[in-house]
Amino acid sequence: MSQSVTLALHGSEALDAPPPGHNRKRAAKRVLPGFNLTLGYTVFYLSLIVLIPLSALVIKTFSLTWPQFVEAVTAPRVLASYRLTFGASLIAALVNVVFGLLVAWVLVRYSFPGKKIVDALVDLPFALPTAVAGISLTALLAGNGWIGQYLEPHGIQLAFNPNGVVIALIFIGLPFVVRTVQPVLEDAEKELEEAAMCLGATRWQTFTKVILPSIGPALLTGFAMAFARAIGEYGSVIFIAGNMPMVSEITPLIIIGKLEQYDYAGATAVASVMLGISFILLLVINGLQTWQRKRSGASS
Repeated sequence: MSQSVTLALHGSEALDAPPPGHNRKRAAKRVLPGFNLTLGYTVFYLSLIVLIPLSALVIKTFSLTWPQFVEAVTAPRVLASYRLTFGASLIAALVNVVFGLLVAWVLVRYSFPGKKIVDALVDLPFALPTAVAGISLTALLAGNGWIGQYLEPHGIQLAFNPNGVVIALIFIGLPFVVRTVQPVLEDAEKELEEAAMCLGATRWQTFTKVILPSIGPALLTGFAMAFARAIGEYGSVIFIAGNMPMVSEITPLIIIGKLEQYDYAGATAVASVMLGISFILLLVINGLQTWQRKRSGASS
């Protein structure tokens, strides 16, 4: 009797239960409510802000013939600006990777008086207008500046040459590395470091084998962001660079000069080359990030 009642109850529950795939379909629908509307708005916003301006840049460049395009983007003055812009941006991004990691490490792992002030100062380049940053650096590093007046008698000139460009790019790029690495260090498991040291690993081995693989993708992201920011920097550089043709003239200044001369096609041609090179470099960096994530996942 009890078995028949139990079977009857189970039968009624089976009749009332939804089909097997019903819950999965409802869960799939609830992952992102309004997906079609959200996707449409996203594509529209990206097109309005990013794709349409870039398309206009490429279309304007196509108004040039191929010989005119090659002449515009391979002029000696333009090539010199490429070397300075990309070379200084690369050096500044590499410097920021090293010192940005040190700053993030100190802010995460140590407590000291004035820590909140130092943490707030990291974001100063974000809030400070770039022109103000350039003027401030020039006032410090010029031959008659607070710091430059002591360096120039020894033959060290940091302003009005490529050195000033690198310093300005380091200044504006440091927060990108610090703010990218800092949250990853905060979430890192210290137990792994303690286990490595208990197993006899040195501090350097612990850093290279345990800590660095976990923060590697964040470091590459910070490097990419600092590098991309430095390539397009204009305001903080023109005051300290000196803007001497073939010596300390950056590519954004070349573009501004062509625009002032109403050479819009030439300006868009140079800008298209910068856009293409930047895009290729970012693709390479993103590929390295993906490879490192897969490598870290395989090793773990």
